[in-house]
Amino acid sequence: MGTEPINVPIGDLPQASYPFYSRLARMINSGQSRSIVIAGNIYDLYFDGQAYVPIITFLKNKLTAPGLVQITYELNGPVRLNESDRNKLRDAWAAWKNGSTVDSMPMKEVLQDGSKFDLRRREFDQYLRDAIGNATQALEFLRQLTICSRSTMRDNLLIMIEGADMILPAGDGDVSKMNDVQMRRIAVVTDWFSDPEFFAGRDTVLLISESVSQIHSRVSRLPQVLSVDIPSPDTTGRKHFAQWHVASSSTRLNGRASNAPPIEQPIDMIAQATAGLSLHAMRQLMLASDYAGKPIQRDDTTAQVEHFIQSQLGEDVIEFKKPEHTLKDVIGFSKLKEFLATYLIPRMQLGDDRALPGAAIAGPIGGGKTFIFEAVAAELSMPVLVLKNIRSQWFGQTDVIFERLRRVLEALEKVVIFVDEADTQFGSVGEGSHETERRLTGKIQAMMSDPRLRGKVIWLLMTARIHLLSPDIRRPGRVGDLIIPVLDATGQDRIDFIKWMIKPTGLTSDSLIDWLDREGLDVNFSSAGYAALRSQFKAIPPKDEEELRAIVYDFLSPAIELTRRYQTLQALVNCTRRSLLPNPDITESDRAAMDAEIRALELQGIR
Repeated sequence: MGTEPINVPIGDLPQASYPFYSRLARMINSGQSRSIVIAGNIYDLYFDGQAYVPIITFLKNKLTAPGLVQITYELNGPVRLNESDRNKLRDAWAAWKNGSTVDSMPMKEVLQDGSKFDLRRREFDQYLRDAIGNATQALEFLRQLTICSRSTMRDNLLIMIEGADMILPAGDGDVSKMNDVQMRRIAVVTDWFSDPEFFAGRDTVLLISESVSQIHSRVSRLPQVLSVDIPSPDTTGRKHFAQWHVASSSTRLNGRASNAPPIEQPIDMIAQATAGLSLHAMRQLMLASDYAGKPIQRDDTTAQVEHFIQSQLGEDVIEFKKPEHTLKDVIGFSKLKEFLATYLIPRMQLGDDRALPGAAIAGPIGGGKTFIFEAVAAELSMPVLVLKNIRSQWFGQTDVIFERLRRVLEALEKVVIFVDEADTQFGSVGEGSHETERRLTGKIQAMMSDPRLRGKVIWLLMTARIHLLSPDIRRPGRVGDLIIPVLDATGQDRIDFIKWMIKPTGLTSDSLIDWLDREGLDVNFSSAGYAALRSQFKAIPPKDEEELRAIVYDFLSPAIELTRRYQTLQALVNCTRRSLLPNPDITESDRAAMDAEIRALELQGIR
C-alpha cells in the first residue's frame, strides 16, 4: 500500500504533527477499543521522524514499543512479523496447545527436551503457510493468536489488516446474498471482536480501509469498533513536506541521485497553492520541477490540483469550471447585479463565521440562473467545483465518494461548490425517499452548516424547483440564509435584452424595439428565448425590419408557460430578501394569493 520510503537527510526539520495518530494512540493505551478502523487518506505518505513512508510503515515505526508484537496481513499475502517475534509466537503457540505457559517450569523443561514441542511448532508454521491466499484461514488464525496471547504471553499483539474493505466487503449489506466464504469471514471477525475477553484484553486489531462504509456493516457497526479518520494534508503538512524535499542533500532524477543543488522554491507559496493535493501528488509536482530545473509555477499547481481531484472523485462526479465571463457581461438583471456586487460577493469573500455558507438560486427554467452565477464564481476568483452526480449505482460507493469529497473540501483553502439542478442532486430526507438519498442529503446538510468549513466552502445551488430541495437545506445557517429569485426581465432590463438580441442584425430603430417590447415578444419571454433568437439572427441575418418581424412572429415558445409560472411563484414565496422581489412591499395577503395560485396549478398536475 504505497511506495518505498524516501530517505533523505532532514537536518533540523521539526517533527510533523498528526492528530489522527495521537487519537489512535490514546484509544490503544486507554483500552477504549481493541478493534479500530483506520480510514481516510490511507494511500498517502507520512513522516516517521526520518522519512516519508506509507501508512503501514508509519504505524509500525511509531507504534514500536517493548512488549508489543506487530503482525500485518493483507489479502493474498502472508501473515508478516519479524523473526524474533515469529519465534516468540511459535513458542507461545506450542505452549498454549500443550496447556502450559512460557514462564512455567514445566514449559521450560519441555523446551529443553523438545520432543513434545516440535509438533506444535510445525503446526504454527503450517498455519502461517496456509494463510497465504486464504483470507478466511488467516482471520481465524489471527483470532486464535489473540487467544494464545491472553493465555500464554506477557507481550501484547498489534494486528494490522490491510485492505479490510476487500477482505470484508460491504456488498449490499444483505447476508443472504453473500457466498459461504464471505459469510465465514464475517462470522469469524464478528465473533472475534464481540468476545468479551478480547475487548477486555490488551491485544489490538487495526482494520485499514479508505472508508468505514466499505467494510461490511456487521463488523463496522459493532459498538466495540471505533474509527480514526485520516484527513488530507493541511497547509502545515504540505509545508513540512516541501521543506523536507528542499532540505534534501540531493535530488532524485529518473531514479538516480543528482549532484545538482536543490532548486530554490517559495515554500509558503507551494504549501498554499497545492491545497487539495496528497503528498504523493505534491511529490510528483516537485520532482518534475527538479527535473526541469525550474521552480514550480502557479499554473503547474493548478493543473496538478485539478487532475488529482478529478482522479480521486471521477470526472462524472465533479469538474472544474473556469468561467470567462463576469457580471459586466450579464445583460439585464440590474437590481440583482447590484445586490450581488455590493452584498453577496463581499460576504462570500470573508474567511470566517461572517461569511455566507452559500446561496440557493431559484427561478423558472431558461431564466439565466447558471450564466449569472457562473459570472459570480468568476468574480470570486476561487476554484469552482461543479458537482455533477455524487450518487453511485454501487452499494456503499456513494458514501465513499462523499467522504473523498469532504476530504478534498477540507484540504482546499477556499472553494465554490456549484450545483446545477440541485433538486435532483439533493432530495428529501423523509420516509418516502431511498435510504441512500436520505443519508447523502443528511451529510450534505451537515457539511453546509459545519462551522469548520464556514468561510472555506461556498455552496451555490441552482434549481428551477426550489420547493423540492429539503427544507433542512433551505433553513437559515445553510443556503437558506440567502435564496435568490432569478425572474424574467421587465422594464428597462427587458429593453436591454431586446437591444442585445437584435444587435447582430444592425437593425436597432426605436420603433422596432418598441414593437418587440409591446407586441412581438411574450410578456414572460425568457433569457433563453432572447439567446435563441440572437443566435438565429447571427446565423441568418434578416435583410430588413420586415423580415426580422417575420422571424420573430414565426418563433413560438414551447408549451411550458404554466410550468414556468409555477416555478416563478415558488421562487417568489421562497425568496429570503424583500429587496429582491418585484414588489418589496409585499404583504401577507400577497403571499397567500401566491400560495393559492400554486395550489391551483398543482391541481392541474403542474409540479
